[in-house]
Amino acid sequence: MKRGLELRAAKGPALVTAAMQEASTQAAALAEAADLLRETSVAVQRLRTALAQAVVGQDHVVEAMLITLFARGHALLVGVPGLAKTLLVSSLARALDLRFGRVQFTPDLLPADITGTDVLQEEDDPQGRRIRRLKFLPGPIFANLVLADEVNRTPPKTQAALLQAMQERKVTVGSVTHALPDPFQVFATRNPIEQEGTYPLPEAQLDRFLLEIHVDYPSEREEQEIARRTTSGLSPQIAPVLGADDVRRIGALVPRVPITDDAVRLAVRLARATRPTDGKPVASVRDYVRFGAGPRGSQALVLTAKARAVLRGNAAADVDDVRAMVVPALRHRLVLSYRAEADGVQDVDVLRDVMTSSK
Repeated sequence: MKRGLELRAAKGPALVTAAMQEASTQAAALAEAADLLRETSVAVQRLRTALAQAVVGQDHVVEAMLITLFARGHALLVGVPGLAKTLLVSSLARALDLRFGRVQFTPDLLPADITGTDVLQEEDDPQGRRIRRLKFLPGPIFANLVLADEVNRTPPKTQAALLQAMQERKVTVGSVTHALPDPFQVFATRNPIEQEGTYPLPEAQLDRFLLEIHVDYPSEREEQEIARRTTSGLSPQIAPVLGADDVRRIGALVPRVPITDDAVRLAVRLARATRPTDGKPVASVRDYVRFGAGPRGSQALVLTAKARAVLRGNAAADVDDVRAMVVPALRHRLVLSYRAEADGVQDVDVLRDVMTSSK
């Protein structure tokens, strides 16, 4: 017994020292996170300024794209032609000094046109003999920021190839799996007014997009500035503001940002409130929604709320961040009924009713 007391007494200082070291490590990590948060807030303003050199207005679209970027997700940009969707993505890639890839989706596009393919090449071996070997030629998806232009114009087989890349951040060609660059994010575009020759996006693929961002018409003053700039013959020069390492560091910071319990409860409650089979749904959900948002909807609300807080330099996310992300995070996860189309009810109308009922 005496020996046991001596051992516990000997362990006492060691435990205290370990606890002090752990506390010191946590304090250093918090200090590093606080410094990165301040740096990110400054960098975001510089990013906005850089993008404004190429794109007039669209502030809410830029913010949603930055939230998608720092949350390490993918986004679907919806808008009529000519609203600078392609220019936004390519300008963001230049401002971040990231490799930009563009795929124009068409009905005859094949999976290999996106992912790449194996080709047979002849070469000399060390003994001077001609041999044939398979060599993988990467496709345009092997970039950091990939623009999938008019993604709904390609058949489901090709859409499935994009789905694997978005979900797993790798592609399989033949029997070999190739990792995609880090960071890797897809910004897809969809034209909402022209449906001839299009293929509906499967709900499983829509669910992989973190946000659906709607690009609206510019104001009259903004359109005047667009007309002036684009006819001047001058091309905007965007200097890099951040790099790939910065994007990875901020992307690693976002999940670690605290979020209040009230905000998490609100995110789950809002996602569940879109399901017509959950409890007592609001009238618009009961009458117009066939299927509501799944658990990915709750996850998207929490993650994008954290990213929004980081954009604003806040140390924690709260209910205001959650509410701000409801429409872009959930609208593409709702499957509306034919009655909704007949009555002119849109997904945003349903979500507004859900938010009103949750207050």
